[in-house]
Amino acid sequence: MSSSPTPVNQSQGRGLWRSTFIVSAMTLLSRIAGLVRDMVYMNLFGAGGLMDAFLVAFKIPNFLRRLFAEGAFSQAFVPVLSEVRTQRGDSEVRRLIDHVAGSLTVVLGGISVVAIVFSPAIIFLFAPGFRGDELKFDLASDMLRITFPYLLLISLTAFAGGILNTYGRFGASSFTPVLMNLVMIGTAIWLAPMLTQPVVALAWGVLIAGIVQLGFQWWPLRQINLVPRLRPDFKDPDVRRVLSLMVPAMFGVSVSQINLLLDTVLASFLVTGSVSWLYTAERLTELPLGLIGIAVATVILPTLSAKHAQKSDDEFRSTIDWALKVIVMVGVPASLAMGILAEPLLASLFHHGRFDSQDVVKSAMALQALSGGILAFMLIKVFAPAFYARQDTKTPVRIGIIAMVANMGFNLILVWHLAHVGLSLASTLSAFLNAGLLYRGLHQKGVYRLERHWLKLSLRFAAANIVMVCVLLWITPDTAWWLAGQGWSRVGWVLLICAAGASAYGVALLAVGFRPREIRHP
Repeated sequence: MSSSPTPVNQSQGRGLWRSTFIVSAMTLLSRIAGLVRDMVYMNLFGAGGLMDAFLVAFKIPNFLRRLFAEGAFSQAFVPVLSEVRTQRGDSEVRRLIDHVAGSLTVVLGGISVVAIVFSPAIIFLFAPGFRGDELKFDLASDMLRITFPYLLLISLTAFAGGILNTYGRFGASSFTPVLMNLVMIGTAIWLAPMLTQPVVALAWGVLIAGIVQLGFQWWPLRQINLVPRLRPDFKDPDVRRVLSLMVPAMFGVSVSQINLLLDTVLASFLVTGSVSWLYTAERLTELPLGLIGIAVATVILPTLSAKHAQKSDDEFRSTIDWALKVIVMVGVPASLAMGILAEPLLASLFHHGRFDSQDVVKSAMALQALSGGILAFMLIKVFAPAFYARQDTKTPVRIGIIAMVANMGFNLILVWHLAHVGLSLASTLSAFLNAGLLYRGLHQKGVYRLERHWLKLSLRFAAANIVMVCVLLWITPDTAWWLAGQGWSRVGWVLLICAAGASAYGVALLAVGFRPREIRHP
């Protein structure tokens, strides 16, 4: 076996980098807008019972979004669409798009109607601890009726994004989350003061954002003449193939989201504020995850699907290897830096208004436990698409079930002694288990395995990370300094510290012999 994967041509390498940069840049804008949104939320509503109620009402359809739309559906639909486009042509592509769009609308529309009718039962299922607080329980049930149709809207948005990504148009689909955050910020600031119960404005913001995001996809689809017509056809063989791939994929690709939702169930029994503390920690970990992990996964899935359809096994392996290099190069320092800077980040971004010092400390504890899993979550984003591109859903679902069961075991063991922090730590442990089993599956099937060049590369990454950690520990003030600070000065300082850490990491990488060309071409 060769010491490194066979390289693909340079134009394909540049295409992957260019597409990754576009998605990463749009994701960065989205994450910044999302942080501003959360700052507005915590400033206006704090981390109390009202915010807990909204977060549960938002998390349920948002979880299903990641399960159906960005998770199972995208991983099942894009490989089939790529195969049809490669082997059968544009007329068959349009037929597939019309039938899938109609079928998806019928299924998710029906689910939304049922959820609206039975919203109290759903809240009881996902947040049973709310039952002792009637105000919080009733408010969460009412807001769920408003937020749940977002599932249908965002699933159709993800469907449109899958089409655009397959045709190499990543910009529009990756920009839509920015629109969501802007809409939700607007409703929090301007609509909330007009309502008897201001927090309900946040639920309306979710629904309005779903409409805006879906509408934004229409023009780019029209440019490639692929605006879908709703023609449900469950007998279409390709539709049935998408559905058959989608059902098991719901577990395989979205296990981390299932685990986070299970955390919410247990957190609803803990002290008031626990749901909000976990949410705040999760939001910060999503910054590096979205910036690199999701961006790389979004780009490689159409590429891997096309390489599998073309039976280009060497280029398939090369694409995975390239993605893994990018993930490790960014994911390890992101995990370490997030753990070290947990309190400075939270104090700088959220310590104002009703988000007090205790909220900062409690959220930071959860973030430190969850930050260790950033690398694992990123690895899942690389390894899982390698299975779905080959239309293999059985292996990831089996691994996903193992990881989910393990997460529940970790939860039950750790929550008694560590409260909400134990839930975050359990998510980290189960994510590493999931990533490790996915890699073992690829290795056993002969799809991908680490070659000898990874030993030297890993030593270089390790040395650079040690330098970065030392620099961050040396220049970062203690917690009291951050809690006493005011306004944007704290944000400026934390940005300077992050820049110093990143610079130290980059210089150290170059000093130990790493060169950018090592990850330039897959």
